Amino acid sequence: MAPPTPVKTDVIVVGAGLSGLRAAVRLHEAGLSVVVLEAMDRVGGKTCSVPASSLGGVVDLGAAWLNDTNQSEMYALAREFGFDLIEQRAAGDDVEQRPDGSTIRLPYGTPDMTNPEEVEAAHKFLATFVAHVEASNLENPHLGPGAAELDAMTFGEYAERYCSGSVGAFVASSLSVAFLGVEPSELSSLFMISYIKSGTGLENMSSDQKDGGQYLRNRQGNQTFSVRLAEKLPGDTVRLSTAVTKITQQPESGCLVETANSGPVFEAERVIVSVPTPLYSLVTFEPPLPESKQNLGDNTALGYYAKTIFVYDRPWWREAGLSGVMRSASGPISFSRDTCSEADRQYSITCFIVGDPGRAWSKWSRAERRRLVTAQFEAVMCAAAREKSVDVPAPVNVIEKEWAKDPWARGAPSPVLMPGGLCGDPGKAICQPFDRIHFVGTETAMVWKGYMEGAVRSGVRGAEEVIAVLGSGKS
Repeated sequence: MAPPTPVKTDVIVVGAGLSGLRAAVRLHEAGLSVVVLEAMDRVGGKTCSVPASSLGGVVDLGAAWLNDTNQSEMYALAREFGFDLIEQRAAGDDVEQRPDGSTIRLPYGTPDMTNPEEVEAAHKFLATFVAHVEASNLENPHLGPGAAELDAMTFGEYAERYCSGSVGAFVASSLSVAFLGVEPSELSSLFMISYIKSGTGLENMSSDQKDGGQYLRNRQGNQTFSVRLAEKLPGDTVRLSTAVTKITQQPESGCLVETANSGPVFEAERVIVSVPTPLYSLVTFEPPLPESKQNLGDNTALGYYAKTIFVYDRPWWREAGLSGVMRSASGPISFSRDTCSEADRQYSITCFIVGDPGRAWSKWSRAERRRLVTAQFEAVMCAAAREKSVDVPAPVNVIEKEWAKDPWARGAPSPVLMPGGLCGDPGKAICQPFDRIHFVGTETAMVWKGYMEGAVRSGVRGAEEVIAVLGSGKS
C-alpha cells in the first residue's frame, strides 16, 4: 500500500490551545499557510467552558481568570472579541476549616492565624521569599543571585531553611499547592521564585482584586478565546481529533508530520510544538530531540488540579454575608471561589481539589468523590450559612473535572521543574528551537507563565521565530 500523499503547508502547529492558536493566527496574518493539529475533539487545551445548568450561563473547568492591566495580551483579545468581564467577588466573610474539622468565619482574605509568634514567623518567611523573588533574574533565572543554591533545593527545603517548623511548611504548601497543584517537595525553590516573578510578584498573583491574577472572569467562558481565534483562520486549518505521533526533520528541507491511526500526513517548512513539556514523550522525533530537550520532558511534571462546581438557583451564601471562599488544609477541597454570572442568573461556587489531598480523593469512584466533596462543602460553607438562618437549597447541578485523567492534559495547571532543572540544560533549553521545530506553551513564557497570558505571549514568540526565518507571505 502506497504511503499517503502529504498535505503541504508552510507551517504546522501541534496543539490548538491558546498558545498554538495564537501562533497560527499570527502566521496567517503574516501570509503564511498553516495547519493546526489537535489531539482533543475541541479547541482550547486547558481552557474548557461548559453549560452551568439548564438555567443558563457557563462555567470554566480550566483556566478561569485574567486582568486588565498587566495581562495586556489577554485583555486585548477580550476587548477585540467583545467579551463581558466579571469582577471576582472580594467581599463578605471567608470560612476556614481547621484540622480538627471545626470552622471559623473570617473577614475576606484573612488567614486563620492568631498566635503572634506564628504570625511574625509567617511574615518574616514571606518577606524573605518576596526578597528572593524581587532579586531574581526574570529573563535568565539561572543567572540570578544565589541561583544555583536555590535550584539545588526543593521549595520544602527552602521553607525549612528560612522558617523551620510548621509555619514555614504551612506557608510553602499553601503557595505551591494553590498555584501549581504540587507539594513543596516536588519542585525547585528557584522554579517557585521564578514562577512568582513571572506573574509580577506574590501580591498580584495572590490577589482577586485589581491587577491580580484572579481579578476578572469571562462571562462567555475562557474556551471561547480559542474558539474565536480558530474562527480567524481558514475553515480547514484546524484538524481536531488528529493526534501527532511523529515529527521527522527531512535531510534536505522541511518536516514530515504523521498522525495516529494511519491518519493524514503533513509536510511543512517549520513545525511549532504547543504541548506541555511532560507530554513531549508522546511524540517520536526523528532525529531525536537533543538531550537537553529530552531532559526537559523528563524533569518537568504537572500538578494535580481538579474542580467541583456547585451550581444553584440563587446565591444563598451572599445572603449569609459570605464571600464564597472556603479554605481547608485537610481537603479534599482546598479552597473555593464565587463564580457567579448574575446577568445569566448563573450562581455557582467552584471548589478546587489540588495537591496530595486531591490525589488521595482522585483514587475513589466518581460517586464517592461526589459524596466526599459534598459532605465537606455542606459541613463548611452550607453550615456557615445556616448559622445565619439562611435556607440552603440543593444544587441544580454539580460538575467535576479532573485534569490528571484527561489523556491529552495529564495534569494542570502548568509543568514545574524539579531541583537542578532551571540551572541545568533543561531550563536553559525550554524556549530553544531544535532546527526546524519551535516550542511554545505557557510554561515557556517569560511573563505570566502558567496562565493564559503566558500562553498567548509564547504563541506570538514562536510565530515570530518562524516568520523571521520564512518571511511573510511565502505562499
